Amino acid sequence: MKAAAILLACLLAASVLSAQNQPQLASDSIPADHMQTYSALAVDWMRDYLRINTTNPPGNEAKSAAFFKKIFDAEAIENQVYEFAPGRSDIWARVPCSEEASHCERPFILLNHMDVVSSEPSHWRVPPFSAEVVEGSIYGRGAQDMKNEGLAQAVVLVMLKREHARLNRDVIFLATGDEEVDDLGSKWFIAHKPELLGHAEYLLTEGGDTSLQGNNVAYVGVDIAEKAPFWLHVVAHGEPGHGSRPIADSAPDRLIAALNRIRNFRPEAKLTPLVEEMLGQVAATAHGPRVRKLGREFRDEDAGERLRGDPATSYMVQDTIAITMLGGSSQTNVIPNEAWANLDVRLLPGSDPNHFLEILRRVVNDPSVSIEPLKSFEKANSSPINTKLWEAIRTATGRYFNNAPVVPRLTSGYTESQLYRQLGIICYGFSAYADTPEEGSTEHGDNERVRIEEVHRAPRVLYDVVMQIAGR
Repeated sequence: MKAAAILLACLLAASVLSAQNQPQLASDSIPADHMQTYSALAVDWMRDYLRINTTNPPGNEAKSAAFFKKIFDAEAIENQVYEFAPGRSDIWARVPCSEEASHCERPFILLNHMDVVSSEPSHWRVPPFSAEVVEGSIYGRGAQDMKNEGLAQAVVLVMLKREHARLNRDVIFLATGDEEVDDLGSKWFIAHKPELLGHAEYLLTEGGDTSLQGNNVAYVGVDIAEKAPFWLHVVAHGEPGHGSRPIADSAPDRLIAALNRIRNFRPEAKLTPLVEEMLGQVAATAHGPRVRKLGREFRDEDAGERLRGDPATSYMVQDTIAITMLGGSSQTNVIPNEAWANLDVRLLPGSDPNHFLEILRRVVNDPSVSIEPLKSFEKANSSPINTKLWEAIRTATGRYFNNAPVVPRLTSGYTESQLYRQLGIICYGFSAYADTPEEGSTEHGDNERVRIEEVHRAPRVLYDVVMQIAGR
């Protein structure tokens, strides 16, 4: 079996448990008509939010900050907008620890980003910022990354306020700008308003994967670590000339040769402690001797190579390289003296960027080709799983997702958790939305969308997670 198929078999086997003896959750005490109101608001606000074009660059997140501010002002929720650049803002809001609490624990932050990546309207079924409903789904850039989660977080704050939730800690909403490019919003906030983070204990943001297979959630993947981006700029040098007279060692030819060597390079397969822990969790939660055996097979001496051979899991066990940008002459009939490419490299926790760079230079082995870092990124870091927040996620998702196993996850992308973990905050990527693989693949792709039924449910799921940590 393919590695991903074996993993899915393990997870699906664990997810078929019946939801017996489930504990009482905070939302159970909310009147049904209130929940219907929150569900309706979530859909209306989701569509309004998706219509705001925050493509980055340039971002224009001030428009989204104003959208959230209008909601919070109407609900008498404390909030403040901070402009970190012209037309670009963060918004902070808070439902505070209850006055009658004898002791307030450290705050709980719900973090999201308001900017989205670019889109090509001609490739979409409907315009990317129309928020049109097609076959039960709301289409819009950001519906997966991550306006859906930011909207659910805002609805949770409204629920806390309207239901007069008794809290033992502040619940903070923080929506930032520029996550998709340089993290300027979070970096500005951490540098200029650290007191508003309140020395928080916990933070939830993007990066989770609540994977729907058929009618069942196969697993709830919680991001506890990310790979570290290490973007590289490759430049080939050569003799310029007229396009009518080809030059054998021109800059474009040298670049193509270098990129072919890079494409054929296979970084060493490594089974990190985090991935071993994830696979161990799968084996431990799986039921039946065959599934336990499949889970154990991930941890034998050939596991790294098997996982690397499957596109669904290869990123977990190796540093990866993607060729993402190319450039050369501005005219077809001109051979340039330089041609360049950008590489999106993602390093596993523990990988040394300088060592990786030296290896890649040896792979290219051409003095006419230079490889240099494009920008600096934070080192990969992680959060522990033996926490109250982990148990809160397990308890809440057990109710809503039929006891699907909660699995620690190394995500292939980058989230702002990297920045906030450095402040001593336990940060998890968690999604209260259950998505099919097809829906998840629209993130940064065409026809990005979220099902209305998930927009109805997600705020309730998140509310129950929050109340287990912050409720009295």
